[in-house]
Amino acid sequence: MKKLTKLTSVVLSAMLAVSMLAGCGDTASTSAPAANSTDNSAEASAPAASGDAKTFKIGAIGPFTGDAAIYGLAVKNGADIAVKEINLAGGINGYQIEYNSQDDELDNEKSVNAYNALKDWGMQVLVGSTTSGCSIAVSAESSADNMFQLTPSGSAADCIATDNAFQVCFNDPNQGVASAQYIGTTGLATKVAVIYNSQDPYSSGIYAKFAKEAENQPFEIVSAEAFTSDSKTDFSVQLQKANDKGAELVFLPIYYQEASLILTQASSAGYSFKFFGCDGLDGILGVDNFNKDLAEGVMLLTPFAADATDERTQAFVKNYQSNYGEIPNQFAADAYDAVYIIKAAIEAAGATPDMSVSDLCDAMKAQMSQISVDGLTGLSMTWDAQGAVNKAPKAMEIKNGEYSLIQ
Repeated sequence: MKKLTKLTSVVLSAMLAVSMLAGCGDTASTSAPAANSTDNSAEASAPAASGDAKTFKIGAIGPFTGDAAIYGLAVKNGADIAVKEINLAGGINGYQIEYNSQDDELDNEKSVNAYNALKDWGMQVLVGSTTSGCSIAVSAESSADNMFQLTPSGSAADCIATDNAFQVCFNDPNQGVASAQYIGTTGLATKVAVIYNSQDPYSSGIYAKFAKEAENQPFEIVSAEAFTSDSKTDFSVQLQKANDKGAELVFLPIYYQEASLILTQASSAGYSFKFFGCDGLDGILGVDNFNKDLAEGVMLLTPFAADATDERTQAFVKNYQSNYGEIPNQFAADAYDAVYIIKAAIEAAGATPDMSVSDLCDAMKAQMSQISVDGLTGLSMTWDAQGAVNKAPKAMEIKNGEYSLIQ
C-alpha cells in the first residue's frame, strides 16, 4: 500500500482546507478538555418532568441494537463520557446536564418515536440521530418544534436542510470530493470501480460527488455498480464487473456491514483489489464472524484516529476503554465532540435551562456561526450558514487488525 509522503500530506491538507474551510468568519474559540476516568453517571434512569429549570436535558438517538449497533452504541457512550466530564467540571453556565438516550434500531419511524419519547422526558437539545436517514426523519419533527439538533454522524446534506439542524461529521459532498482527491493525489490507482447503495442518501450522495470530482483526477471510473436495500447480500456481479474492467481499486461509500460481505466475497473469488471507503467503513473490525485479515490494507477517510498521539485523544481512548472495554471509533468521538459543541453554543449565548425549547434553539443557532471548537475530530471547527461543519478528514489504513493513521 502506497504511503502518503510528507510533501503529499501537506499538499492534500491544503487542498482539503481550501475546499472545506471557505466562508468562515470571525470566531470565538473553545476547546474540549482531555477526557478523564470519572464514574459519575449523568444518564437519566427514569423520565423527568418537563420544564425543570435546574438542569439542561440533552437527548441522544441511535441504533443500539440491530445491524448498525456499532454506530449507535458508540454515539451513546461517547456522549455519556462528555456529559460526565462537563458535570464534574461544574456543568454548563453553572447548571448540570441530564442525559437520556433512546434506541431507534436504524428505523426512521422508530427514530421519530424515540424523539417523541425524549420530548415527553423534557429534552431541550438533541444529539442525533446517528444515521442519515433517521436524522432526516427526525429533523422534520425537531424543526416543527424549533429544537436544536446536532447530528454527530448523519452526513447526508438533507440532515441539515432545516435551520435548527447542524452536523459534527463532515458531510457527504465533502467526503466524496476528498476521497477522489486523495486517491488521485496519492496515485493509489488509475482504474477505479465503485459499489454503492442507490437507495441510501449517504452512499448515493458520496458517490455523486466522487464521480464528479474524479473528472479532475488522474484516474478513470471503469465500473460503477449499485445495489439496493433489498439486494445487499450477494455482490458477485458487481465484483466481477470491476474485475473484468481491470479495476485496481474499489471505492466503497457504504456501511461496514455490506463492506464486510464484499471483502469476503472478493477474497472467495480470488480478486485482489485495493479497497477504499469513507466513515461508514469505521466499524468493520467489529463485525461478528468477519475475518479481520480480509480488511488488512483497507483505507478510509475519517475525522478521528484512535492512535493519534495528542493528549486529548489518548485521554479519551483510555477513558473509553476503561468504561466500555474497547477502542472508540469515530462515532464515539463525534458524539463526544457534539456535547462539547452544545456546551460552547449555550455558554456563548448565556442561555439557561429555564428557557423554552424554541428560545434556547434560537439563542444557540445565533452562536453557531461565531463559535470555534477544538475537539477530537477536528481543530478550530466552525459551521457555515447551512449548518455544515468545516474540518478536514484524516486518512487511515487497517494494519494488523487495527485502524492506523497514515502519517
